[in-house]
Amino acid sequence: MTAISDTAPVTPADPFLVALPHEIDLTNADSVGEQLAAACAPGAAMVIADMTATTFCDSTGIRMLVLACQQATDHGTELRLLVTRPGVWRAMKATGADSVLPVYQSLREALADSGVRGPQARPQRTG
Repeated sequence: MTAISDTAPVTPADPFLVALPHEIDLTNADSVGEQLAAACAPGAAMVIADMTATTFCDSTGIRMLVLACQQATDHGTELRLLVTRPGVWRAMKATGADSVLPVYQSLREALADSGVRGPQARPQRTG
């Protein structure tokens, strides 16, 4: 897990990548939220939460991600989630989080998106 002091963006305009842990649940959701909050400090344009190593995210973790996204928006930062694991994707879909969180399947997709979002603009995973 990356230390909070390692999550401040280098420059406000650069997208910043925050690697999230293998599992996000009740035991570490608060610290993950703090890590994302530090990265989404006022002035940061975009933060990408890299969940490519995350194989499990329970409802506490998903709630934290929704709150982090809301906090980022309040600071003028766009928080994007990079999710590649089917189990994490299913959890997001089952809770409806995929309809309120900007979830991407690849870093290239997350970086290329213009940021214009609507229900039809959200990246969709098949299967």
